[in-house]
Amino acid sequence: MKKRTFTKYISLFLLTIGTINCTNLDEKVFSSVTEETYNYTLADFEPNIAGAYAALNYGYVGTYWQTQELTGCCISTPANASGWDDGGIYKRLQFHNWNSELGQISDLWNNYFTGVILCNSAINKLERDLIPSPSVTEKQTGLAELRALRAYYYWILFDNFGDIPLVTTMSQDLPEKTPRAEVYNFVVRELSEVIPSLNEEQGGNMYGRINRWAGKAILANVYLNAEVYTGTARWNECLSQCNDIINSGKCDLSPEFKDSFRAQGVESSKEVLFTIPYDYNRGVVGNYLFMNSWHSELQKKFLLNAVPNAAGGPKGTTQFIDTYQEGDSRLEDTWLMGQQFDAEGNPLYGVYDKKGELLIFSKELPDGNYTNEMEGYRYNKQEVPAGSEWSCSTDIPLLRYSEVLLMKAECLLRTNQPGAGELVTEVRKRAFKANPSKAIVTDDELKENSSYKWGVVEKYQITDPGNQDPIEFGRLFDERCWEFVWEGYTRRDMIRFGIFCKKSWLSHKPQGDHRIVFPIPQRAVDANPKLTQNPAYAN
Repeated sequence: MKKRTFTKYISLFLLTIGTINCTNLDEKVFSSVTEETYNYTLADFEPNIAGAYAALNYGYVGTYWQTQELTGCCISTPANASGWDDGGIYKRLQFHNWNSELGQISDLWNNYFTGVILCNSAINKLERDLIPSPSVTEKQTGLAELRALRAYYYWILFDNFGDIPLVTTMSQDLPEKTPRAEVYNFVVRELSEVIPSLNEEQGGNMYGRINRWAGKAILANVYLNAEVYTGTARWNECLSQCNDIINSGKCDLSPEFKDSFRAQGVESSKEVLFTIPYDYNRGVVGNYLFMNSWHSELQKKFLLNAVPNAAGGPKGTTQFIDTYQEGDSRLEDTWLMGQQFDAEGNPLYGVYDKKGELLIFSKELPDGNYTNEMEGYRYNKQEVPAGSEWSCSTDIPLLRYSEVLLMKAECLLRTNQPGAGELVTEVRKRAFKANPSKAIVTDDELKENSSYKWGVVEKYQITDPGNQDPIEFGRLFDERCWEFVWEGYTRRDMIRFGIFCKKSWLSHKPQGDHRIVFPIPQRAVDANPKLTQNPAYAN
């Protein structure tokens, strides 16, 4: 199925996805035609599968991305003269003082449980033969794909919320919470069972869908974080999944770092293992990171059909920007910095200062509360084509082959096996083409402390260093940040490296170990008396 067909099917489901509520499963029938009486045909087989992916598109930037990146040490959204306070919702994420009523957290819960419900419904239709299948084999492959997608949704949910309801049927009963370790076991079991039946094709018709290599990458991620989830490390199990992907020969690094973030041609990528396909013209929208981060004058630089949000919100934390090594091309490939020009090369000027102040993005942030319109490097990771509207049609990768290599490197380090340096060097090579010798990193160097200068910032200076304990394998943590910033990895990586609830950065100070998970949204608790709030959020 080509990308345009796949996104067309998704767009049909996006029209109704907002009406689904994971805590209210009562069915209202407004027509005599029901699921049982509707005459499904073979043409409904592929849309039935594609529709279950719709929850990935719905609100990704405003929910999943914000909760994973704005809670971490790489990106911040201080207020400025153009706004971006919004009742303090972004600061709550950075300061770790969120509560059970914060909108991003509620939407994260709702969106991914919506995905679970869509998968359960699609699986139900295939298992009961309500929808005809092209063949027995294709039916089993379709069921495997849906179960893998459901496992992905559940992974995101228990990763973020801990104990959660585990529902695999279309039951009308209100669900209770299942311990995190049990949901972890369910996800591991589901993926292990279905991976052999998943399609092996990389890209092409499987672009934007979970194939065998994406399934293994998801399972590797679950194993990588197993000690956080269950108290028992599973490094060797993660290593095995990574080795399977590497040895398959189906996946590889793209020649250029930016290749995974192009607007065109990614469908044939060997690096992008799983992605969210966007297509503005077909109504599959939601990739608006650039609109949030960019200054409004950048419309003239990128020839957009929409004006970015005033002075821009999300921007690089100075302490993180300072960690980049000299010559690392990922700095410019990831961030807009310095003086900005329009498409014809003319200087751009700040819109709030009519006195001729050039639009020059500096890296320094005074703190995490308030900046001026020029402060902070901006988003530059994805290509945004000329003529883009408020949402562009560039896809957002969720899993890349470079992560497989770095996951394997981490497992080797944590099990005291050699070879991590060679894997990280392989990832670094395309970022140091001008000076290849700088790409080389050794196992011992990866065991060094992070180069991040931790501490609370006031008036551009660190005034309270906070916890300064060395980070085990801190250099590898840095490598992951340089490679994956903006891609939704930061929160999970910081938790796994033991620093999410310990370190201080910008205006953030530790707020307690219970912040390792989010609270259950209050609306979900109120709607379901069987749900109990996560500890330390219950008062």
